[in-house]
Amino acid sequence: MSIIGHVHSLESLGTVDGPGIRFVVFMQGCPLRCQFCHNPDSWEVNKGIQYSPEELYEEIKKYKSYMEFSGGGVTFTGGEPLLQAEFILEVCKLLKKEGISIAIDTSGFIMNNWVKEILEYTDIVLLDIKNFDPLVYKNITGVSLSPTLKFLDYLKERNVTTWVRYVLVPGLTDNLDKLKLLSEHLDNYPNVAKIELLPFHKMGEFKWQEMGLEYKLSETKEPDAELMRQAKEILETNGKNVSASI
Repeated sequence: MSIIGHVHSLESLGTVDGPGIRFVVFMQGCPLRCQFCHNPDSWEVNKGIQYSPEELYEEIKKYKSYMEFSGGGVTFTGGEPLLQAEFILEVCKLLKKEGISIAIDTSGFIMNNWVKEILEYTDIVLLDIKNFDPLVYKNITGVSLSPTLKFLDYLKERNVTTWVRYVLVPGLTDNLDKLKLLSEHLDNYPNVAKIELLPFHKMGEFKWQEMGLEYKLSETKEPDAELMRQAKEILETNGKNVSASI
Protein backbone atom coordinates (compact mmCIF):
# COMPACT_ATOMS: atom_id res chain seq x y z
CA MET A 1 0.00 0.00 0.00
CA SER A 2 1.38 3.40 -1.01
CA ILE A 3 2.33 5.91 1.65
CA ILE A 4 -0.04 8.87 1.82
CA GLY A 5 1.20 12.42 2.28
CA HIS A 6 -0.78 15.35 3.64
CA VAL A 7 -0.14 18.53 1.64
CA HIS A 8 -1.18 22.00 2.77
CA SER A 9 -0.88 23.64 -0.67
CA LEU A 10 1.12 23.78 -3.91
CA GLU A 11 2.77 26.70 -5.69
CA SER A 12 3.71 25.98 -9.27
CA LEU A 13 5.98 28.92 -10.12
CA GLY A 14 7.72 29.94 -6.89
CA THR A 15 10.71 32.29 -6.96
CA VAL A 16 11.63 32.80 -3.28
CA ASP A 17 12.31 29.27 -2.01
CA GLY A 18 15.64 28.44 -3.60
CA PRO A 19 17.28 29.21 -6.96
CA GLY A 20 15.36 29.53 -10.21
CA ILE A 21 11.67 28.84 -10.77
CA ARG A 22 10.49 26.22 -8.30
CA PHE A 23 7.50 24.00 -7.72
CA VAL A 24 6.87 24.54 -4.00
CA VAL A 25 5.19 21.85 -1.93
CA PHE A 26 3.87 23.09 1.42
CA MET A 27 3.57 19.99 3.59
CA GLN A 28 1.06 19.73 6.41
CA GLY A 29 2.21 19.39 10.02
CA CYS A 30 4.85 21.08 12.19
CA PRO A 31 6.25 20.42 15.70
CA LEU A 32 7.25 24.09 16.12
CA ARG A 33 4.90 26.91 17.12
CA CYS A 34 6.80 29.94 15.86
CA GLN A 35 5.42 33.31 16.96
CA PHE A 36 5.91 34.77 13.47
CA CYS A 37 4.59 31.75 11.53
CA HIS A 38 2.56 32.82 8.49
CA ASN A 39 1.03 29.34 8.00
CA PRO A 40 -0.42 28.31 11.40
CA ASP A 41 -3.05 26.42 9.43
CA SER A 42 -0.26 24.01 8.44
CA TRP A 43 0.52 22.92 12.03
CA GLU A 44 -1.86 19.96 12.28
CA VAL A 45 -0.45 16.93 10.47
CA ASN A 46 -3.57 15.05 9.42
CA LYS A 47 -5.27 17.90 7.58
CA GLY A 48 -4.68 19.09 4.03
CA ILE A 49 -4.94 17.33 0.67
CA GLN A 50 -3.92 13.68 0.47
CA TYR A 51 -1.48 12.52 -2.21
CA SER A 52 0.33 9.33 -3.00
CA PRO A 53 4.02 9.84 -3.93
CA GLU A 54 3.15 9.04 -7.55
CA GLU A 55 0.28 11.55 -7.67
CA LEU A 56 2.43 14.37 -6.32
CA TYR A 57 5.29 13.44 -8.65
CA GLU A 58 2.97 13.60 -11.68
CA GLU A 59 1.77 17.05 -10.61
CA ILE A 60 5.34 18.32 -10.22
CA LYS A 61 6.59 16.81 -13.48
CA LYS A 62 4.25 19.03 -15.53
CA TYR A 63 6.49 22.01 -14.72
CA LYS A 64 9.84 20.37 -15.45
CA SER A 65 10.56 22.62 -18.47
CA TYR A 66 10.23 25.78 -16.33
CA MET A 67 12.59 24.33 -13.74
CA GLU A 68 15.20 23.29 -16.30
CA PHE A 69 15.08 26.62 -18.15
CA SER A 70 15.61 28.65 -14.95
CA GLY A 71 17.96 26.39 -13.00
CA GLY A 72 15.17 25.69 -10.52
CA GLY A 73 13.54 22.58 -9.12
CA VAL A 74 11.24 21.44 -6.33
CA THR A 75 11.20 22.84 -2.79
CA PHE A 76 9.52 20.95 0.04
CA THR A 77 8.53 23.32 2.83
CA GLY A 78 5.67 23.58 5.28
CA GLY A 79 4.86 23.27 7.96
CA GLU A 80 7.84 21.06 8.55
CA PRO A 81 8.29 18.73 5.57
CA LEU A 82 10.52 16.28 7.43
CA LEU A 83 7.64 15.45 9.76
CA GLN A 84 6.45 13.37 6.77
CA ALA A 85 9.93 12.15 5.85
CA GLU A 86 8.87 8.67 4.72
CA PHE A 87 6.50 10.19 2.15
CA ILE A 88 9.00 12.88 1.03
CA LEU A 89 11.64 10.20 0.50
CA GLU A 90 9.45 8.28 -1.94
CA VAL A 91 8.70 11.45 -3.92
CA CYS A 92 12.41 12.36 -3.99
CA LYS A 93 13.28 8.96 -5.48
CA LEU A 94 10.84 9.57 -8.33
CA LEU A 95 12.05 13.15 -8.89
CA LYS A 96 15.71 12.16 -9.07
CA LYS A 97 14.95 9.59 -11.79
CA GLU A 98 13.55 12.54 -13.75
CA GLY A 99 16.66 14.66 -13.01
CA ILE A 100 14.73 17.28 -11.05
CA SER A 101 16.66 19.31 -8.45
CA ILE A 102 15.41 19.06 -4.85
CA ALA A 103 15.49 21.61 -2.01
CA ILE A 104 14.27 21.02 1.54
CA ASP A 105 13.19 24.00 3.66
CA THR A 106 13.39 22.83 7.27
CA SER A 107 13.82 23.89 10.87
CA GLY A 108 16.27 21.02 11.32
CA PHE A 109 14.31 19.77 14.32
CA ILE A 110 13.76 16.23 13.01
CA MET A 111 16.49 13.67 12.31
CA ASN A 112 15.94 9.97 11.61
CA ASN A 113 17.01 7.40 9.01
CA TRP A 114 14.41 8.59 6.49
CA VAL A 115 15.71 12.14 6.82
CA LYS A 116 19.29 10.96 6.34
CA GLU A 117 18.27 9.16 3.16
CA ILE A 118 16.35 12.21 1.89
CA LEU A 119 19.53 14.26 2.26
CA GLU A 120 21.27 11.88 -0.15
CA TYR A 121 18.80 13.08 -2.81
CA THR A 122 18.83 16.75 -1.75
CA ASP A 123 20.68 19.45 -3.69
CA ILE A 124 20.06 22.35 -1.28
CA VAL A 125 18.83 22.58 2.30
CA LEU A 126 17.21 25.85 3.33
CA LEU A 127 17.84 25.74 7.09
CA ASP A 128 15.72 28.09 9.21
CA ILE A 129 17.63 29.22 12.30
CA LYS A 130 15.18 31.35 14.25
CA ASN A 131 17.73 32.64 16.79
CA PHE A 132 21.12 31.67 18.20
CA ASP A 133 20.20 32.22 21.86
CA PRO A 134 18.72 28.94 23.21
CA LEU A 135 16.32 30.77 25.55
CA VAL A 136 15.05 33.12 22.85
CA TYR A 137 14.78 30.21 20.41
CA LYS A 138 12.63 28.26 22.90
CA ASN A 139 10.46 31.33 23.46
CA ILE A 140 9.97 31.83 19.71
CA THR A 141 9.36 28.21 18.70
CA GLY A 142 8.39 26.24 21.80
CA VAL A 143 11.22 23.73 21.16
CA SER A 144 14.97 23.43 21.76
CA LEU A 145 17.66 24.92 19.49
CA SER A 146 19.99 21.94 19.99
CA PRO A 147 18.47 19.63 17.30
CA THR A 148 18.86 22.38 14.67
CA LEU A 149 22.54 22.87 15.46
CA LYS A 150 23.11 19.11 15.34
CA PHE A 151 21.30 19.04 11.99
CA LEU A 152 23.65 21.76 10.74
CA ASP A 153 26.62 19.64 11.88
CA TYR A 154 25.26 16.67 9.93
CA LEU A 155 24.85 18.81 6.79
CA LYS A 156 28.49 19.83 7.11
CA GLU A 157 29.56 16.20 7.62
CA ARG A 158 27.66 15.14 4.48
CA ASN A 159 28.75 18.28 2.59
CA VAL A 160 25.16 19.22 1.70
CA THR A 161 24.89 22.71 0.17
CA THR A 162 23.02 24.83 2.71
CA TRP A 163 21.32 28.21 2.72
CA VAL A 164 20.68 29.52 6.24
CA ARG A 165 17.53 31.58 6.68
CA TYR A 166 17.12 34.12 9.48
CA VAL A 167 14.00 36.21 10.07
CA LEU A 168 14.72 39.60 11.63
CA VAL A 169 11.93 40.51 14.07
CA PRO A 170 12.28 43.82 15.96
CA GLY A 171 12.26 43.24 19.70
CA LEU A 172 12.54 39.46 19.29
CA THR A 173 15.39 38.33 17.01
CA ASP A 174 17.21 41.65 16.52
CA ASN A 175 19.81 41.30 19.29
CA LEU A 176 22.92 42.14 17.26
CA ASP A 177 25.31 40.56 19.79
CA LYS A 178 23.58 37.20 19.38
CA LEU A 179 23.54 37.68 15.61
CA LYS A 180 27.31 38.20 15.77
CA LEU A 181 27.66 34.88 17.62
CA LEU A 182 25.58 33.17 14.91
CA SER A 183 27.76 34.73 12.23
CA GLU A 184 30.91 33.49 13.96
CA HIS A 185 29.40 30.02 14.33
CA LEU A 186 28.58 29.84 10.63
CA ASP A 187 32.22 30.62 9.77
CA ASN A 188 32.87 26.95 10.65
CA TYR A 189 30.52 25.63 7.94
CA PRO A 190 32.00 25.77 4.42
CA ASN A 191 28.85 24.04 3.12
CA VAL A 192 26.80 27.16 3.95
CA ALA A 193 26.75 28.85 0.54
CA LYS A 194 24.36 31.64 1.41
CA ILE A 195 22.56 33.37 4.28
CA GLU A 196 19.11 34.79 3.58
CA LEU A 197 18.22 37.64 5.94
CA LEU A 198 14.44 37.96 5.80
CA PRO A 199 12.46 40.91 7.19
CA PHE A 200 9.57 40.08 9.52
CA HIS A 201 6.11 40.62 8.05
CA LYS A 202 2.56 40.13 9.33
CA MET A 203 0.93 38.71 6.20
CA GLY A 204 -0.21 35.62 8.12
CA GLU A 205 -1.77 37.48 11.05
CA PHE A 206 -5.30 37.09 9.67
CA LYS A 207 -4.91 33.29 9.79
CA TRP A 208 -4.14 33.43 13.52
CA GLN A 209 -7.28 35.52 14.04
CA GLU A 210 -9.41 33.16 11.95
CA MET A 211 -8.13 30.20 13.98
CA GLY A 212 -8.81 31.94 17.32
CA LEU A 213 -5.10 32.02 18.20
CA GLU A 214 -3.32 34.80 20.08
CA TYR A 215 -0.93 36.63 17.74
CA LYS A 216 1.70 38.07 20.08
CA LEU A 217 3.38 40.19 17.42
CA SER A 218 0.39 42.31 16.37
CA GLU A 219 2.10 45.49 17.64
CA THR A 220 5.52 44.58 16.18
CA LYS A 221 6.67 46.69 13.26
CA GLU A 222 8.64 45.43 10.27
CA PRO A 223 12.41 46.07 10.57
CA ASP A 224 13.58 49.35 9.05
CA ALA A 225 16.31 49.57 6.43
CA GLU A 226 18.99 50.60 8.94
CA LEU A 227 18.40 47.55 11.17
CA MET A 228 18.47 45.28 8.13
CA ARG A 229 21.71 46.92 6.98
CA GLN A 230 23.36 46.44 10.39
CA ALA A 231 22.30 42.80 10.57
CA LYS A 232 23.47 42.13 7.01
CA GLU A 233 26.86 43.69 7.75
CA ILE A 234 27.32 41.44 10.80
CA LEU A 235 26.42 38.30 8.86
CA GLU A 236 28.71 39.23 5.96
CA THR A 237 31.90 39.05 8.02
CA ASN A 238 34.67 36.83 6.64
CA GLY A 239 33.21 37.03 3.15
CA LYS A 240 29.93 35.21 3.75
CA ASN A 241 27.32 35.56 0.99
CA VAL A 242 24.27 37.34 2.44
CA SER A 243 21.09 38.39 0.64
CA ALA A 244 18.67 40.80 2.28
CA SER A 245 15.61 42.80 1.26
CA ILE A 246 16.71 46.30 2.27
